[in-house]
Amino acid sequence: MVQITELGYLGLNITDVEAWKEFATQVLGMEWLDEGDGDRFYLRMDDWHHRITLHVTDEDDMAYLGLRVAGGGELAAMQQQLTEMGVAYSVGSAEECAERFVLGLLKLEDPYGNPIEVFHGPQVDAHKPFYPGRRMHGKFATGTGGIGHVIIRSEDADVSEKFYNELFGFRGTVEYHQPSPAGVRKPYFMHCNDRDHSIAFGLGPMKKRINHLMVEATDIDDVGMTHQIVHERDVPLAISLGKHSNDRMLSFYMVNPSGWMIEYGAGARTAQHQTEYYVSDVWGHEFLPPAIKVMGG
Repeated sequence: MVQITELGYLGLNITDVEAWKEFATQVLGMEWLDEGDGDRFYLRMDDWHHRITLHVTDEDDMAYLGLRVAGGGELAAMQQQLTEMGVAYSVGSAEECAERFVLGLLKLEDPYGNPIEVFHGPQVDAHKPFYPGRRMHGKFATGTGGIGHVIIRSEDADVSEKFYNELFGFRGTVEYHQPSPAGVRKPYFMHCNDRDHSIAFGLGPMKKRINHLMVEATDIDDVGMTHQIVHERDVPLAISLGKHSNDRMLSFYMVNPSGWMIEYGAGARTAQHQTEYYVSDVWGHEFLPPAIKVMGG
């Protein structure tokens, strides 16, 4: 079985370019890249050409997830897996691959309409070091762990777990029985490498395809500094500073210009390959009014 190696990139549909430019660079510290396309912009987090594509549209939502396989042979084997399992897909054209800055691409959807792109061979600009949009103490923790993690829409977490496990090789299970403003939630957390989780679901009804994106810094001082920037710029704080029980990450959540959340953290442990679950975070992570609005769908 061919397995996904990382959540490599993310496509976002946005409506307010200027708000996103200020948020991505001055709050998150990402590098803004304008290639002159007009209808899209790119965010860099490391030496990849980009990790996030911002598509200028009439909606604010996730556009697609980019899931990486090791090479061309693995992409061909993944295509065979999709065919054998009866999953509809299309093969990316040369133009589509160039648009994504990859060597090969397959497009499909998960059981609940989340667009997925399985790819290999991202463009890595080793000649162009990452240049943060504002000062950082460290850098973004990507590497073999990929961009970070996302929580996405799913109407039945068991169905989603089977799809991501049997088709892509993700491992995971329910990790929390945790009270929330919408009742006790039992989300699934799935990993494909040493990052504690790359994809999660099971939060109940969601209007948008995405609940939040987590990005991790290598220096805990960047969490503190970003938290201060959020306060100074009146960015809506959604979930207070705290420490998760599953990945042991120190983090907080803010609302981005598209109305869903970004988690900014540091200090996560690696994935645990034996299952366990928790009923609370270690400390903090209090749900604030903006999160209650987002989590309520």
